[in-house]
Amino acid sequence: MSEAEGKPVEKKGAARRKVTLDPRLAEYRGVWVFVERDAEGVHPVSWELLGAARRLADQLGTVVGAVVAGAPSEALDADSQDAIAYGADQIFVAAHPVLAGYRNEPYARVLCELVKKYKPEILLLGATSLGRDLASSVATTLETGLTADCTELAIDRESRALAATRPTFGGNLLCTILTLNYRPQMATVRPRVLPLPAKDRRRSGEIRKEEIDLCEEEIVTKLVEFLPHAGGDQVDLALAEVIVAGGKGLQTAGNFALLEELARALGGEVGATRAAVQAGWVDHQRQIGQTGKTVRPKLYIAAGISGAIQHRVGMESSNLIVAINTDPNAPIFEVAHCGIVGDAIALLPLLTRAVRGQLVVETTIPTGASASS
Repeated sequence: MSEAEGKPVEKKGAARRKVTLDPRLAEYRGVWVFVERDAEGVHPVSWELLGAARRLADQLGTVVGAVVAGAPSEALDADSQDAIAYGADQIFVAAHPVLAGYRNEPYARVLCELVKKYKPEILLLGATSLGRDLASSVATTLETGLTADCTELAIDRESRALAATRPTFGGNLLCTILTLNYRPQMATVRPRVLPLPAKDRRRSGEIRKEEIDLCEEEIVTKLVEFLPHAGGDQVDLALAEVIVAGGKGLQTAGNFALLEELARALGGEVGATRAAVQAGWVDHQRQIGQTGKTVRPKLYIAAGISGAIQHRVGMESSNLIVAINTDPNAPIFEVAHCGIVGDAIALLPLLTRAVRGQLVVETTIPTGASASS
């Protein structure tokens, strides 16, 4: 089991400095999740975080809380019930007309007030545009630590602290950060990094409707109109079930057409490494990795991708990873379930024909290629 699935951290090697928790912080209890909502509903990362929060809370022997905020509506009530179904024990509902659309000031004020009132020991938010904006403001106001863009969450056995792991040094290393003497311990996690928990309608929980004191005249920012993004290559890789991704091993931008053909045959999307995007071969919206999208498809085909850690952190949770590379020692094979040592440029057309039923059984793998699983 990975740390992302809630396994407690066991530290080995040199002895660590023992830290005694400030008695004033001992009263902080509970693992909270901010439920991110918009006009289209709840962002899936909130349900993913509730699944992680459930595991962390069970290890700590505490409860899971969820903050659901927005304008008073039936949708707000329905989302509160869904939060219980996904693992929350307590729902803190902040309903007020001022919260009709996201603005940093009123949302940060409400969340900070709730934290000060109920004192959760851990607060989790999605590493989305909204989540990053809100988390940084809340952490600054509460003067606590925030670990951003985490890839794993666990509990440190010795200190009972949240062990939040994230890439560092340009993605070349993974570091685990513990916020030992500040509360709440805050972390943001990218969408699709954590598994989506099962929705259990049989669960029961407590819904607390908070009294919110907000005045529109006191809010500097005004929400005039919402304009959806209308430019660029529109693709939501995070929700794709099949992704065919390519790297510099494809040699030219023109060879990305081979990926597009296979992706079309599989009903999937095309992804790319940072190097391929920086070379101008593909739109940045298709970049996967630390500085791109995090994906969790059922099938991920990595063609001509060496497998640098910057890329792996964005796709290693895929259900099935098939790697094609000419280098048998390429790091991508360390996370791949199936590997083919060979020229992706020669193999991709064969895979496309096989998917379309146009490849006869007698067709052989190109010279110099070998397969393993």
